[in-house]
Amino acid sequence: MRNISLFFLAAFVILSCSKKGDSGRVHSVNWEARVVGQKDISKLVQGSTYLPVYSSIYQLHENKTYDLTVTASIRNISPADTVYLQKANYYGTDGRLVRKYLQHPVYIKPLETLEIVIYEKDRAGGTGGNFVFDWAAKSEQKAPLFEAVMISTSGQQGLSFLTRGVRIER
Repeated sequence: MRNISLFFLAAFVILSCSKKGDSGRVHSVNWEARVVGQKDISKLVQGSTYLPVYSSIYQLHENKTYDLTVTASIRNISPADTVYLQKANYYGTDGRLVRKYLQHPVYIKPLETLEIVIYEKDRAGGTGGNFVFDWAAKSEQKAPLFEAVMISTSGQQGLSFLTRGVRIER
């Protein structure tokens, strides 16, 4: 009886040490819950930012690619003011629109970060994918920060790098 109890205790400990939350689900932004009216942001400073991302990169030669997971990070760097995202469009290497993430402007609270995740097997963006974000803020100094982290791991090998958005004219 004692051996059976020890077996169940050991099984419980081993199972309780497994990774929590690693069910393949990714944190998803509920864009609809963040919708604001256009009139709320019409008097703010308007801007656009270009963010390069890589769904895949070349490996060994131009006919072999390595797929990456992309996390596009939209950060409100103001500790006091809300910023607004009006457009979040994802384009492929060929410049064609792959996906629109917003139907209406949304808010980002002070110091909050929103993320868009492109799955590793989603090759639609290709080797030269990018986002264009339109945003609104109280001032130029309150503009949001846009970064992307690309990552992939295979066996004991891993690859990751970061890109940062660049302000563009509208």
